[in-house]
Amino acid sequence: MIINIVGGGPVQFFPDLKLYDDDVSIWIGVDKGVTILLNKGITPSYAFGDFDSVSGEEWQKIEQTVSGIQRFKPEKDETDMDLAINWALEQRPERIRIFGGTGGRLDHFFGNVQLLLKPILQKQTTEINIIDQQNIIYAKPHGVHTIEELAELKYISFIPITPVKNLSLRGFKYPLTDCHIPLGSTLCISNELLKDYGTFSFSEGILLVIRSCDLIIT
Repeated sequence: MIINIVGGGPVQFFPDLKLYDDDVSIWIGVDKGVTILLNKGITPSYAFGDFDSVSGEEWQKIEQTVSGIQRFKPEKDETDMDLAINWALEQRPERIRIFGGTGGRLDHFFGNVQLLLKPILQKQTTEINIIDQQNIIYAKPHGVHTIEELAELKYISFIPITPVKNLSLRGFKYPLTDCHIPLGSTLCISNELLKDYGTFSFSEGILLVIRSCDLIIT
């Protein structure tokens, strides 16, 4: 099972959501993200949020269309996205994808990036991805990991969330062997695979992996 969660970020940063709409995916709208989904012809199974960013007319449509609504007071300790992620992790999916989590306010973006750590800290195997038209972002704990080529996202960066020990990169344009990466390091920004896959491994810490491309303006 895959859970797709759509936030209320600027729609110009969205990929084509229809590419992710399949029989194994459940859709969740978060606050304004519910309206975005409905406007794109996708009816979410669940809606989360305080819905302070939707109009009265939009809220009426949400009530009429979405069967599973969890509405919260605006005064709360978690963001709407955090509440949706907590519910999604309880379902033990293989993967959670976040759309509409980039662009716009930087506090929301950095809050969403921190949510990528939840399954790692809870020792769950679920992986959370933040996806937009230029990037896929996810976090990995220590271990050995394989990464496959994505022609449309050729740049690969590794950013330490904690100090990382013994990072090795194999099959990359810029390889590494047992390198310690401190917080604040930019050593592993903008690498590329040499073939159709590579591996990265480290013995301690958490890495943020960003797969990206340059924006083509037509």
